[in-house]
Amino acid sequence: MSESSHIKYVERQTDNRFLNMYHLGFEDREGNPRDYYFCTRNSEDKLKIKTHDLTPEGICIYAITTEEHPRLVVEREYRFPVDEMIYQLPAGLIDPGETPGEAAKREMREETGFEFTEYTGGESFCRRPFFLAPGFTDEPGSAVFGRVEANVGRELESTEWIEVILADKAEVRRILAEEKLSLRAAFLMMQFLAMPDDDPFRFLECR
Repeated sequence: MSESSHIKYVERQTDNRFLNMYHLGFEDREGNPRDYYFCTRNSEDKLKIKTHDLTPEGICIYAITTEEHPRLVVEREYRFPVDEMIYQLPAGLIDPGETPGEAAKREMREETGFEFTEYTGGESFCRRPFFLAPGFTDEPGSAVFGRVEANVGRELESTEWIEVILADKAEVRRILAEEKLSLRAAFLMMQFLAMPDDDPFRFLECR
């Protein structure tokens, strides 16, 4: 922990293979002892509290088709914490040794069956890691952008329930207006609606 840290101690509270809860003690601005809790996929030695690292751990994939009027790859996936099918964009964790682009190609094939080609134009900061929900977890993730073609068949795990949708702008607008979906998917869907068909990645120029 840094010298300016408000944290006095950190305690691991669970012992789970995938995700663990931590309790930390801190002092508020008046010097009173307080408690805070967060969850993480990281081992104790790799907690961001200790490393302050910003290496991306996961990806969200913004993928469009190569058609004259591109459609957006959208998933409708069952999510246990809400016990519902939620609209989202393809996403996943980055395996050790993978780049975000390599992880995107693998996850896209596994979840949708499509072959993914990364688009690397625009501002580089659009791809840098950002924290997903720093009030709840220390996980950073990156967005990956690109196109899909040639469906070769997917490889879903038995614990996954995923419906793949190639959504045109009318369907994306309907999803935003009517359905339950993740926040990061919603923001990227808004960008999809705002882009001309002949320049679908223009928003990455940030001008």
